[in-house]
Amino acid sequence: MSASKKYKSEIATEILHQQDTENINNCFRKATDLFGPSTSAAAAAAASSSSSLSGRIALGQSTNMQRSGNSSNVNSSNNGAIGTNGERRANFSMLDAAHINDHRSSTTTSAYFNKLGAHNTTKPGDVKKIVIKNFKVKPTLPENYSEKTCQKLEEAVVAIQLSRPIKYSLEELYQAVENMCSHKMDAQLYTKLKDLTEAHVKRNVETFTGGSMDKLVFLKKINDWWLSYCQQMIMMRSIFLYLDRTYVLQNPTVQSIWDMGLDLFRTHIALNSLVQKRTVEGLLMLIEKERNGDAVDRGLLKSLIRMLCDLQIYISAFEEKFLIATRQLYQAEGQRKMQELDVPEYLQHVDKRLAEENERLLHYLDSGTKHPLIYTVEKELLAEHLTQILQKGLDTLMEEHRLNDLTLLYSLLSRVKNGTAELCGNFNGYIKKKGRTIVIDPEKDKNMVQDLLDFKDKMDVIVRTCFERNEKFTNSLREAFEFFINQRANKPAELIAKYVDMKLRAGNKEATEEELEQILDKIMVLFRFIHGKDVFEAFYKKDLSKRLLMSKSASVDAEKSMLSKLKQECGGGFTSKLEGMFKDMELSRDINIAFKQYVANMEGEFTNIDLTVNILTMGYWPTYPLTEVNMPPQLVNPQQVFNKFYLAKHSGRKLQWQPTLGHCVLKARFDAGPKELMVSLFQALVLLLFNDRDTLSYEEILAATNIESGELRRILQSLACGRARVITKEPKGREVEDKDQFHYNNEFVNKLFRIKINQIQMKETTEEQKATEERVFQDRQYQIDAAIVRIMKMRKTLSHNLLITELFNQLTFPVKPADLKKRIESLIDRDYMERDKDNQNQYNYVA
Repeated sequence: MSASKKYKSEIATEILHQQDTENINNCFRKATDLFGPSTSAAAAAAASSSSSLSGRIALGQSTNMQRSGNSSNVNSSNNGAIGTNGERRANFSMLDAAHINDHRSSTTTSAYFNKLGAHNTTKPGDVKKIVIKNFKVKPTLPENYSEKTCQKLEEAVVAIQLSRPIKYSLEELYQAVENMCSHKMDAQLYTKLKDLTEAHVKRNVETFTGGSMDKLVFLKKINDWWLSYCQQMIMMRSIFLYLDRTYVLQNPTVQSIWDMGLDLFRTHIALNSLVQKRTVEGLLMLIEKERNGDAVDRGLLKSLIRMLCDLQIYISAFEEKFLIATRQLYQAEGQRKMQELDVPEYLQHVDKRLAEENERLLHYLDSGTKHPLIYTVEKELLAEHLTQILQKGLDTLMEEHRLNDLTLLYSLLSRVKNGTAELCGNFNGYIKKKGRTIVIDPEKDKNMVQDLLDFKDKMDVIVRTCFERNEKFTNSLREAFEFFINQRANKPAELIAKYVDMKLRAGNKEATEEELEQILDKIMVLFRFIHGKDVFEAFYKKDLSKRLLMSKSASVDAEKSMLSKLKQECGGGFTSKLEGMFKDMELSRDINIAFKQYVANMEGEFTNIDLTVNILTMGYWPTYPLTEVNMPPQLVNPQQVFNKFYLAKHSGRKLQWQPTLGHCVLKARFDAGPKELMVSLFQALVLLLFNDRDTLSYEEILAATNIESGELRRILQSLACGRARVITKEPKGREVEDKDQFHYNNEFVNKLFRIKINQIQMKETTEEQKATEERVFQDRQYQIDAAIVRIMKMRKTLSHNLLITELFNQLTFPVKPADLKKRIESLIDRDYMERDKDNQNQYNYVA
């Protein structure tokens, strides 16, 4: 065995208590081998593994070992210079056999074996004690050991640096380092290693500073040298590991071998201005090529950037210059692309760039660069062009309903400061502009409500799908609709009411009950936006009355559902009159049942006429003009009978008949056969005249019926010029003149038995609309008066400005200050309030 092997302070013994001397001599030889000069760690391990009784016995300590039966096992370890108590002791691997024998106590050895022989007949199971004492004199190193070892280690280090074979085994070199450290030569050893490493680094500086070379060639060269240098430092550290784990750990100011190597590389190579410039410029060149679409060696980039990170100069040497180059690149690119591309294409380009930069972060850039890098890209490609992007492309994306592009736009603008706010503002502006074109143009009135519903659906889809249901966009959408829908006073409210009427009529069968319910919900959304809800109420009430009186409602459930929605939105006061209309219809049904029973008990021809009367409470229903017409006796008599029947039950009430709301079913005989004609009361009055004569002039019909001239002309048009021409006109033509003659058309033919003849109505233009608007205006005057009196009664005294402010807060419809001032003057004239004598700008309530 080599003399350099470490002398073990741990021994393994095997003692077999047998009778014959040969076994005892074998034990002696084994013990002698353990203490002899050729003892090695491997031999000690072999002795330990072959014994049936082993123990860990430190020099100078006594260890009791017990045996149970024929053998007892005690763990054996090869700990070298560390004793059982953890105390560090010197190594003796360089001591020869003579030296060891000089310090070994012969008496101790002989006494031990004499004692062993004396007790060789001891019975199995007895406990024996072995005592091994320390050397009396501490072992010392051979002469010139330090110089020889340092020379050996230096040769190994230089060989590693020059990539040459090492003469010595790594185990031998490691052991040499450990021996040097154990004899307090660790500082000297560390200094020597540092000097050798520094000299090696300095010798190679010129490799990277001399001459000029291609940037890519330079990067590969410094990368190869760096990787080789790291491998050298790893190998050297493995040799000097004992030094790294003892001396370095015991001295906090001393760098570890790895850190020392990095520091030397950083100081002499990486921080060299020329080397650093070439390295960074080369890296930026590769990254720029990759950004331009060229393929580059990402492994080289990753290795060099990791080198900068390991050397702790990544931020100062590379990141700052990298971010500057990034800003310059994307600044120029953003300006160029905004001119060349449409907004959707530009957004795709920005999204692609952001994905590329994130990929670079994933593959080779340091993660700490993520925030400043992405911020720079977002700032130069998005934030700097935010206004231009929105002005140039948002309206087009909204008009064409490009959901994917709008989603990307929202996603990108959410990344920059004020991006979402700017998008929301432009979104609001677009809705106001687009909505105003729908509401303001009178030519679009016919389809206004449907266009508004469709527009609202589109905007809802965009907010829900593209803008992630962002509450700011939802509120902005509501505000924009409320703004533009009230740009035209009263008309949207009127048209919404008529749209509801169209959907609730019996003739409208294109929707199921579920679809109708959805339509009503959407209409209620528009209803919430309008300020003049009283205008809606007036037109809705007028149309509802027609649906109820003419039995044109598509569904009673739908009617009540709409009523419930209005009540929930505006309160019971808003719908009280509408609910009263339904109550009147229910009461009328009961009254008609009772009237039929009353008529059944009567005698006479009246029983041949089926009369149905609706009793309407005047305050609930729209105000209808009183019209006096000449009724034939066959219609007057039933009315008189009903008057007698009703007033007998409800004394004190007064019935006022409304012929404009009546309708009849007439039985007519033609050459082709009998028919039933469903007509209005006025149409029935005209047709009944032809029972006595086949031909009548316009003037004769006018005198006989006393119907208003314009209304009579429309009635005659519906009978003589419509689809069901039960009478004919001479001369032919659409317009009815004073000299026209009308004949009963006995040749009338129609495949239906019951024929409905619709009355030609005026476009609800002029009179009806103006009358309804006038009623609304009048109602508003009453509400303003009531509000003023209510406020003054509570406050007693109030200034003009405060009174106006209170009125604006309480009134639910739009009103102008000038209109309020007129109502105040009216109440002063009627002595409800007065001006203060000392202050003309203050009002006092008059009790």
